[in-house]
Amino acid sequence: MTTSWQRIQELGPFTTDVWPYISAETNKTRASLSRMCGVAPHRLALTENVTSGCVLPLWGLPLKAGDRLLIGDCEHPGVVAACHELARREHLEVDNLPVQQFRQGREAQHETDAGVLQVLEDSLRPRTKVVVLSHLLWNTGQLMPIPEVADHLRQHAQQPFLLVDAAQSMGQIPVEAAAQAADIYAFTGHKWTCGPEGLGGVALSERILNQANPTLIGWRSLRDETRADINDPEPFHHDSRRFEIATSCVPLMAGLRQSLRLFANEGNEQERLQTIQSLSGELWRQLKELSGATPLLKGEPPAGLVSFQLNDASGRSPAEVVKILGRKGIWIRNLEEPICLRACTHITTKPNEISRLVDALKQRMPPDH
Repeated sequence: MTTSWQRIQELGPFTTDVWPYISAETNKTRASLSRMCGVAPHRLALTENVTSGCVLPLWGLPLKAGDRLLIGDCEHPGVVAACHELARREHLEVDNLPVQQFRQGREAQHETDAGVLQVLEDSLRPRTKVVVLSHLLWNTGQLMPIPEVADHLRQHAQQPFLLVDAAQSMGQIPVEAAAQAADIYAFTGHKWTCGPEGLGGVALSERILNQANPTLIGWRSLRDETRADINDPEPFHHDSRRFEIATSCVPLMAGLRQSLRLFANEGNEQERLQTIQSLSGELWRQLKELSGATPLLKGEPPAGLVSFQLNDASGRSPAEVVKILGRKGIWIRNLEEPICLRACTHITTKPNEISRLVDALKQRMPPDH
């Protein structure tokens, strides 16, 4: 990132000479992310984060008053708030898709898949136009069957758009099938891909490119950035770039690509996932054996999110437990819906770090435990 920044300064940030460099950096980054998603580069828009990747195309969909949004009950508040504000402005109705109940774990994924498809069928309405569902639920850690959900929606009379929050999946599990199936598959580079904050992407379906209008508009949205022709009925790019806006931090692109190269050195997606599952499974088993701790999932996690509830000896809240562990250099987080603690294992996690966490949790238990 420093090298990229220095190169921009050498060329001059707004000189004629710098634009070929910026274009090359943008194209290389778009190509890298589109390969991960298994889509053509023209379907991959660069964004700043998951929320913008979800909201920018969502707000450009062709919706009418009385249309309905179906939102999973494990979605992130940022996306939920955006959906409700869109519903308020456009006079839409919002329905709930109850998926928090599915906590089978990895070995019983087929039960989750069948259950999700059944509640989806029960929750769809004649005017459902958008379904919002994460690939990997950020609170329980359960995997959602995105390709199967997309297939099911294609058989609905309205063929609802499928918006997928991929914050917890990109860089952790194979995403190609889900990204290809969804209409909006939004992710960030700073979570499981371990890249810099401020850069992400969204894979868009062809019908999004054909039917959705740009929302937040800037010079990068335009086919001709040098002028604004008010007589041009369609001044915007006909590909994913219609959802890109204006000036972004170019050195972040070099940082994210380097992170992806380092990940590739650790094996392919499936090999990395096996490492993550091995570690999360070990943590899940140790928590299950720990008196006073209850994992949310009934079986070993499908990925690296390990959520659990804790009966703390002194009645401390989950937020207080997080602070106590943080003072020991052990960082997990607390969640509010459902109320729980969440630890994450990644390819960088060491077995002794799992032991440190479990030993620290034991100290919070009553003496008779």
